[in-house]
Amino acid sequence: MPNEDKYPTESGRRRFVKGVVGSAALGSVATGGATAVGLVTSQTGVGGGITEYFGIANTDGPAPRAMPIVPVEIQDDGTIAGIWPDTRTETVQGQDVTIAEMDVGGTSYSSSWFQYCGVQTYAGIDPGADADNAFRAVPGTYDWQGDMEAGDALTLSEFDDYETWSNDIGEGGFGKPAKASWRSQKADVQTIPVQVLRSPEVSKMVNGEGDYSDLSGDVRQFLEAATEDDVMAWLNKCTHFCCVPGFKAYPGSERFNAENEVYCQCHQSVYDPFQPVKKQFTALPRPGD
Repeated sequence: MPNEDKYPTESGRRRFVKGVVGSAALGSVATGGATAVGLVTSQTGVGGGITEYFGIANTDGPAPRAMPIVPVEIQDDGTIAGIWPDTRTETVQGQDVTIAEMDVGGTSYSSSWFQYCGVQTYAGIDPGADADNAFRAVPGTYDWQGDMEAGDALTLSEFDDYETWSNDIGEGGFGKPAKASWRSQKADVQTIPVQVLRSPEVSKMVNGEGDYSDLSGDVRQFLEAATEDDVMAWLNKCTHFCCVPGFKAYPGSERFNAENEVYCQCHQSVYDPFQPVKKQFTALPRPGD
C-alpha cells in the first residue's frame, strides 16, 4: 500500500501515524492501560489489573462484556496486520517489567486488553515476544478461505468483493469475514484467534453516518486510528466461556437474531461488530519471568 496519510490535510480529519507514538505521549492519555492498576500483581504474575478498552458490544446471551478490538494496519505489500503496542521497561516495586502500551486514537492501547481466558499465558501476548504481526489464515469456517494454506498472510486484495460478498447465512452487503491467527506462527505456541472483517459499515462508523450518528466522539476517534481501508479486527475469544464465535459463520444463528452479527454457538452469546463500545475489566496477570 502507498505510504501516505490516510486522511489528507484538506479533509479536516485528525491525522494519526500508527506505531509511532511512544511512551512520552502516554502521559496525556486517560488511566486504563497496563500501567494503571496492579502492574505487578504477585510474585508469580506481572501486568493485568483494571483495564479500559474498546470492543465489539455483547448484545445477547451470557457473555459479560465486549470482545476487544485489535487495531489494524495495511502494510506496503497489502498484508493485513494487527498493531502490537510499543514496548518499554520500567522498574515497578523493585521489579523490571516490560510493558507493551501506546496511544491509539487518544486511548491507551496495551497488551492487557487481551489478558483473559488464558490468553494472558500465550507466548504471543508477552510484550517482548519476537512475533510476526500479520494476520494469518485459519481455513475451515468460510468456503472462500478453502483454497488457502493455514498460516498464509491475509491480504487486502482477497477482500476486494467485500461490499457484495455473502454466504448462506444472513444478508449480503455487511462485509467479508475471515478467521485468522495473530502472533502465533511459531511451532508449539498456542494460537491467538482473531476475526478479521472488511465491511462498508466501518467507514460509516468512523464518519458517524446514518445509524451511527450517535456514536460518541471518543469511539469514532479510536476507530479512525484502529481501522484502515474498511478493515477491522477483534480478539475472537468469547468473554463467557472462552469459545471461538464467528461473524456470519454458523447455521442456526438466525434463531437468535444473530445471522448478521457475531454468534457463539456454544452458549448463544451475540456480539455486534457495528456497535463498538468502551468498557473496563480486570485483566489477568501474565506469568512471571
